[in-house]
Amino acid sequence: MKHDDPIHCEVKLAAHLRTEYSAGVYVQTFENRHREEAMHAILTQLGADRSGLLSENQKRQARIILCGQSRGGSAMVEIARELGKHGTPVLLTVQVDGVKCFGADDGVIPPNVARAANFYQPDRMVRGREETRAADPSKTQILGNFRFDYKEHPIHCPEYPWYDRTLAKTHTEIACRLATWSRAEALIRQQISPASAKQD
Repeated sequence: MKHDDPIHCEVKLAAHLRTEYSAGVYVQTFENRHREEAMHAILTQLGADRSGLLSENQKRQARIILCGQSRGGSAMVEIARELGKHGTPVLLTVQVDGVKCFGADDGVIPPNVARAANFYQPDRMVRGREETRAADPSKTQILGNFRFDYKEHPIHCPEYPWYDRTLAKTHTEIACRLATWSRAEALIRQQISPASAKQD
């Protein structure tokens, strides 16, 4: 998917958060293959120097939330792991039907992540990881591995291309289901300071 394709719920969620929160909250979407670009954007927002390094104070003040769908879920865990190598904490990761890529183990959440949630559906060839676990349970709280099943109650996604609706039917259904993203948004909101909301 393109990072700004308006038919995708994650793009709609990002736009909604941008509208609701002040300039103090940076919200951006990236395609899964642009992991380095995403990492650079995060470090820039945190005030990294020209070599991409953060001060200890900048690390302590970091309030990072990562959310990824499909292969983006795997890329998101890799970004969290890379941030952890530099001692940078992540408040929350949310995976939506994450599909493994990059040869990485996206089922293990690194210890620099405080909380993690996983939404998945188990049907068809393209399906999400059923379980994520913490590398260090004393540092990371797994909020849940939430299963969605669309066999009896299919979701219609007319805006999506026919090949997505045919070849990756249930994978597409969880992606276009508004309830999935409403739950993700609720988790994200819990981590954002109320003071960051725009005032009428």
